[in-house]
Amino acid sequence: MEASQKDFENAMNQVKLLKKDPGNEVKLKLYALYKQATEGPCNMPKPGVFDFINKAKWDAWNALGSLPKETARQNYVDLVSSLSPSSEASSQGEPGVHEKVPESEGIVVTSEDGITKITFNRPTKKNAITFQMYNQIIEALKTASTDNSAITVFTGNGDYYSSGNDLTNFTSAAGGMEEAAKTGAVVLRNFVNSFIDFPKPLIAVVNGPAVGISVTLLGMFDAVYASDKATFHTPFSSLGQTPEACSSYTFPKIMGPAKATEMLIFGKKLTAKEAWAQGLVTEVFPESTFQQEVWTKLKRYAKLPPNAMRISKELIRKSEKEKLYAVNAEECTTLQSKWLTEECINAIMSFVSRKAKL
Repeated sequence: MEASQKDFENAMNQVKLLKKDPGNEVKLKLYALYKQATEGPCNMPKPGVFDFINKAKWDAWNALGSLPKETARQNYVDLVSSLSPSSEASSQGEPGVHEKVPESEGIVVTSEDGITKITFNRPTKKNAITFQMYNQIIEALKTASTDNSAITVFTGNGDYYSSGNDLTNFTSAAGGMEEAAKTGAVVLRNFVNSFIDFPKPLIAVVNGPAVGISVTLLGMFDAVYASDKATFHTPFSSLGQTPEACSSYTFPKIMGPAKATEMLIFGKKLTAKEAWAQGLVTEVFPESTFQQEVWTKLKRYAKLPPNAMRISKELIRKSEKEKLYAVNAEECTTLQSKWLTEECINAIMSFVSRKAKL
């Protein structure tokens, strides 16, 4: 049975009442189905390549082709009814579309047993990192550097460690792509510098797949413990981008130029065991015992004399700091210009469009 106009209107009202964000992919689907159901096939001129938000909307609507209005209406109603009560709220404006990230999302910081734990906390978005989260992490590291903890640990909530940079960061900055690129480069440089400067032992507990910057940052960590279900992927070239987080320097140093090239340029995805064999991971644990074994080990480390650990880390890293600052600055400058190229924007738009298709 096809959805009636009343069903359609009720669904639109339900979208407005959702308490949580259903995600960028779903929002694009809702937008496209709404436009198709009310206006028919896409009838707008294609936006320019730098009009990032409107181009994503246009691509999602245009992808529906000649889908009948009645079918689009039914699909819209079905999609809304499938959203769980835990889905996130939409903003004002066209039904099902908004760009804000809820303040409740981001990271969770806890401190116990001499350990400050910083957790990526967007499990429904595979812990993708927003600009807001970058700033939250900078502040968390600043606090952790002077608190009473002995070590600081990063991990992820849910199945993923982190899927890397949230590509919608580019759609949320006022002023379009140029402003997004400028803001992104500044945030990224400060973010990576906060890892370079961090004085205590810094440990990654990689509970699942890691992508992009969550992988490249591992070169800044003092130890990396991974579940055997974890994978490590840096698909920069496929997104028209270049390496960041000093990985253009740390990865060749850790694993050699050839293996680093496979990851950073050709986008080879490593298993946890491969990452261990190449020196990126300190130790791999079976998924079934991962949490118990790792946290037992970390609690033991946290009982070691903290000042001795800080001084030892300083001795190990001191000669590298200036080099890392310089590499970080160059990588961020390169990325800022790369983000504004048609090659990069088309690659990101292609990715977003594929995600948005029904």
